[in-house]
Amino acid sequence: MKLYYWPGACSLSPHIVSRELGIDLELAQLDRAERKTAAGTVLKDINPKNQVPVLELDDGQKLTEGPVIVQYLADRKGGSSLLPASGTIERYRVQEWLNYITSELHKTYAPMFRPTTPEEFKKISRDFLGQRFDWIDKVLAGKPYLTGDSFTVADAYLFTVLRWSPRVGVDLAKWPNVTAYMARVAARPKVQEALKAEGLT
Repeated sequence: MKLYYWPGACSLSPHIVSRELGIDLELAQLDRAERKTAAGTVLKDINPKNQVPVLELDDGQKLTEGPVIVQYLADRKGGSSLLPASGTIERYRVQEWLNYITSELHKTYAPMFRPTTPEEFKKISRDFLGQRFDWIDKVLAGKPYLTGDSFTVADAYLFTVLRWSPRVGVDLAKWPNVTAYMARVAARPKVQEALKAEGLT
């Protein structure tokens, strides 16, 4: 399988998950500006949405959308603690987090990277994120990961998104449990491997 990505983008999440699971993916880095690989593959040709991540399966099919890709990868390694068994309440809790991260956090960061976004809108977005972090900080009190003692695909996604905070003027130091969580996830050996592979360390 091949993962199309650009360093530090939301594609970092499935990259981390693949390493945590011991799934060896071929990595195809895209130039962010030109949106094509060094070999000349154009992102829009493999994903009409023109976004990463894209997971190209061995049979040529392509999966997009990070929360879907991480679940697909985890399901390939049945019994992994990264994603509880289908049909269990624990599974739905992880899916609950994936949906929250993608709708409430990820999509709030995105406009702040655009130079055309008005500064007033960016300020509103930062305030919105701050309210979410107030709640997440309480959730993380007394437990290492979002759903308890086990690192899951939702943690890979949250870590990826929260890494963008300094670039948009959000200081996570205000939320000590979130800050400790970020350090804890960053210290995981497989997370370190993914960060190093993408040139982020």
